Amino acid sequence: MITPPRRQGEYADREIDCQEAMEPGFQAIVECMSDAGWSRGEIMRSLRRLVAADNMTQKENAKVEAQLAIARAMMRAGRP
Repeated sequence: MITPPRRQGEYADREIDCQEAMEPGFQAIVECMSDAGWSRGEIMRSLRRLVAADNMTQKENAKVEAQLAIARAMMRAGRP
């Protein structure tokens, strides 16, 4: 089970708490990958690339959502 945040909303150590909650799963992924034959360096580089790809995806999704919101507003205003 993953430990939830200590309380709702922002607080000083929230990101540290998130890291601590994630640590067992992270170590399990690294161990499984290592057992499958991947080196630690390959695992860490791949994880960094996955995080970067996810960040890019989130940014692109936000742009698309903004464009859709503008298009919807224009349609409601009767402008193509």
